[in-house]
Amino acid sequence: MNIEQVLQILSVSQKKPLTPLQELVLRSSWEGKTYNHMAGEVHYGAQSIREVASQLWHVLSKIFGERISKANFRHTLEVRLLTKAQQQQIEKHASSTVTTLEFPSGPVMLSSRFYIPRPPIEEFAYKEITEPGCVIRIKGSSQMGKSSLMIRIIDYAASVGYRSVNLDFQQADSTVFCNLDKFLRWFCANISSKLELESKLDEYWDEDIGSKVSCTNYFQRYLLEYLTCPFVLALNEVNRVFEYPAIAQEFLPLLRSWHEQAKQIEIWEKLRLLVAYSTEIYIPLKLNQSPFNIGLPLKLPSFTIKQVQDLAQRHGLDWRDGKQAKQLMSMVGGHPYLVRLALYHVSQGKVTLKQLLQQAPTESGIYNDHLRRLLTALQEEPELSAAIKKLIAAQDIKLESMLAYKLESIGLIKLECDRAKFSCELYRLYCESANLGSFE
Repeated sequence: MNIEQVLQILSVSQKKPLTPLQELVLRSSWEGKTYNHMAGEVHYGAQSIREVASQLWHVLSKIFGERISKANFRHTLEVRLLTKAQQQQIEKHASSTVTTLEFPSGPVMLSSRFYIPRPPIEEFAYKEITEPGCVIRIKGSSQMGKSSLMIRIIDYAASVGYRSVNLDFQQADSTVFCNLDKFLRWFCANISSKLELESKLDEYWDEDIGSKVSCTNYFQRYLLEYLTCPFVLALNEVNRVFEYPAIAQEFLPLLRSWHEQAKQIEIWEKLRLLVAYSTEIYIPLKLNQSPFNIGLPLKLPSFTIKQVQDLAQRHGLDWRDGKQAKQLMSMVGGHPYLVRLALYHVSQGKVTLKQLLQQAPTESGIYNDHLRRLLTALQEEPELSAAIKKLIAAQDIKLESMLAYKLESIGLIKLECDRAKFSCELYRLYCESANLGSFE
């Protein structure tokens, strides 16, 4: 048997997917890597690696009826064949996973089997969130999986007894951003509401000391004082704040100051900041004021071909030879949403992969709504369409920083050093046919 079959047997036996760290330990042990080498690869403690491995060897020993250890893992199992019962168990599990497909829309829920871990990102996050006063920064363009990862970090935090609030700035009315005082009062009032606490803004707000100090006092003397456990404050779509430079230049340094307070005042150790955003901030901030050069940065990568094949299998598709996965990725790259939408439609049997790819950049393709949203964003800002038109005429170009920020934020481009390229072939083909010149 091979390592893939071993992983399948373990997942079926445990009746839940392996964690990213468990899978890494098994694959690395199969390849003969040491625990210290694994720890170095994922920046994880060697002792933690050994503890995870010990649990795995115990489970495997029970499954196969003989002692399995790191030393004999591959040697013992490679010569074995799957029993008929094990084959049936794996086939039954595989068939049951495709009885109900989920249309990809919004974050991938905790109960979904269609979430694809991107190790070691999850393990990094789970470890960091337990650090007093920590900041975790999740970066990725639109629909790359920021919210899906965020809800898993929040769920992990809940499993170890933490409280949390998930605040999405896209839910804020435009009027909230008219001035700093109104914004910070909205911010505190929403957090109080989500914690099911009475809003006591007027008791702590003092215009003589200013909005930022009032907001800080509200957190320190009311919210954190009330909470008896660590508190995860998850801030989603912080890019919305970037659109209001006057607010961002005050609010973002405030977040950093709270992180620094944890080094001096014990009560601030309770606060764990989890921040998700699409691109680097484009407004000027001093290095010692920005919250985007502290804490743990997690940049969400595109799916690898193995991850696309894994997701295809979860949709009931046999793409093990890699041919179909490469064809799909040649059109959409490893963009999680675009990949998953394609797999959903192909697994329905109503369209072949070849047909889907032929129609992909057209109005009749499955990406029509997604592409129209991108086109609308270009139509609303003619300088963006002008930049894309230049990009169509060249393989890559250098863009003014604000244009690069906006185009990367919506996912149309990727930046390599200071050069911009289309994120994927789908976007290039669609933009070529979209008559962008009419927007100049």
